[in-house]
Amino acid sequence: MHLLRLGPVGHETPAVIGDDGVVRDLSSVTADIDGTFLAADGIARARAALADLPELAGADEMRRGAPVARPAAVICIGQNYAAHAAESGAQPPSAPIVFLKHPNTVVGPDDDVPLPPGSTKLDWEVELAIVVGRRATYLPSPADARAHIAGYTVVDDLSERAWQLEESGGQWSKGKCGPAFAPLGPVLVPADEVDATRLGLRSWVNGEARQDSSTADMIFDVDHLVWGLSQYMALEPGDVICTGTPQGVALSGRFEYLRTGDVVEIEIDGLGRQRHTVTG
Repeated sequence: MHLLRLGPVGHETPAVIGDDGVVRDLSSVTADIDGTFLAADGIARARAALADLPELAGADEMRRGAPVARPAAVICIGQNYAAHAAESGAQPPSAPIVFLKHPNTVVGPDDDVPLPPGSTKLDWEVELAIVVGRRATYLPSPADARAHIAGYTVVDDLSERAWQLEESGGQWSKGKCGPAFAPLGPVLVPADEVDATRLGLRSWVNGEARQDSSTADMIFDVDHLVWGLSQYMALEPGDVICTGTPQGVALSGRFEYLRTGDVVEIEIDGLGRQRHTVTG
């Protein structure tokens, strides 16, 4: 089962796709796919209602919105793949590196990404995103984390590297919060349908391959991340956790940074594919 939101910005229709591939209107179950829906056992309710939901007319022609509306927090993990840490000139971290993106960076998976004025080092980062389903605080162990994960989706953790590293004062978030710096989606796949330990992640720029790796190369897996974050903050339903990117970004020095007109495509096995254009 895939959950998604389709339609104009701010007026998306909640929808669901079952095994038959038909896009069905979820509006009779919920007004939106958000933290309130997830906290109220929304995924189970969507499953129970699936067979009786009407087909969403014209779904194939609709804009794809972020599959989770208005997350209260977008929490990110840095250098969570050893090869990416190496290409960044750093040793693999001994504990997760945590930074934040402003929630208003979240846009649809195909929405344009405006190049910020003065930006010279805009970079792509394909990442597995965790969506929190239940409030998590001070979890006893990583084994307790799974019950708090609603599902998974795809995110491009776009980064302005000069602002992140050269002008940051040590705070990475300055380079992470530009408008549309977190294209999310296209779908939210329930956690019980995903083996997050070995998903392939890939990215392309203008059709040329950039990243090709697997979540098996993560330093800290999803259970460890949710458990660890819960020791320092309360995770709320609908929060998005970006779990880090593998090697193959422009920061490596092997590729040029993004410019106006560039097209970025990213995908994760079983979770779908994004395509967004950098605009001037």
